[in-house]
Amino acid sequence: MTDFFNLLRYATLASYQWQQPRLLLLLAAVPLLFGLRRVLARRRPRVGVAFGPGAGPRDWSAALRFLPDVVLGLALGFGLVALARPQRTDERVEQSGRGIDIVLAFDVSGSMEIEDLRPNRLAAARRIAADFLKTRVGDRLALVAFAGDAYSLAPLTTDYDLLAEDLAGLKVGMIANDGTAIGTALGVATNRLRESTARSRVCILLSDGESNAGSLDPLLAARLAHAFGIRIYTIGVGKDGFVPYGQGPDGRPRYVQTRLDETTMRQLAAAADGRFFRATDTAGLREVFNQINRLEKSEIKQLRFRNTRDFYQPYLWLSIALWLVWLLLKGTFLSNPLED
Repeated sequence: MTDFFNLLRYATLASYQWQQPRLLLLLAAVPLLFGLRRVLARRRPRVGVAFGPGAGPRDWSAALRFLPDVVLGLALGFGLVALARPQRTDERVEQSGRGIDIVLAFDVSGSMEIEDLRPNRLAAARRIAADFLKTRVGDRLALVAFAGDAYSLAPLTTDYDLLAEDLAGLKVGMIANDGTAIGTALGVATNRLRESTARSRVCILLSDGESNAGSLDPLLAARLAHAFGIRIYTIGVGKDGFVPYGQGPDGRPRYVQTRLDETTMRQLAAAADGRFFRATDTAGLREVFNQINRLEKSEIKQLRFRNTRDFYQPYLWLSIALWLVWLLLKGTFLSNPLED
């Protein structure tokens, strides 16, 4: 009896995937069929029957004449549920192969607020890096932020939701000491990756200026990374020259002069078997991440196993059983041969 009521619970019905869900719409037509039958029955010629004077006594058993219709309606309803094919699918995913360990090193110095990329350099980089996260499968990623100093914000992890939150929290001024300590950032990234056992270890360093802070020489840091088997991709963000940077006291756009040390960025990438990319607008930056995504592919194979179980049988048996009950009731006093 408990199993029977479980079949009718909303939670049970909502847990199914339906192979023919449109058939469930016909459930609303079941009561309409009985209404239509009563309308047609009233249009038939009536047979005059003489009764004695006065109304006959009413008895509760008179309500039982509706029982065959109720049983037939339930039989049709359960039949439609069975025809809609309720199913449940279990999916199991097995992964094989090895992923890549990647450190994203982001410049959060004051110049990353410059607006030659929309809405500014840092916001554009955050958004595109978040899309890059969504393309990785089975890889571990870490996040480093740097300005005048460098800090590791997230360890190597496959928790991409956590990384996305950390990315969204990057902002100019989060590191008190302003500047661009590229060498220190590479040192922190190398420290994250040096004990990695992944088949490929990568640092993606994004900056818009020249190294002017920190105690570690950038080129020495790149050679140290290469000694640990780490490949470095450097991304230079923004345009050189006069670019918009906020508004002046009069409300007009303010312009500042900026310059990327492209020579050093190229040397860093070359010293660690990587590549240098230049992104002067948002579309270019997105394409840079797409190229890196193509260059650094994981050897991850996924096998998906789907097990689908049908649950129409209980509803079909209920429909057949109720249909048989209806046939039996038609041969009793509950049936109205004048209506049928």
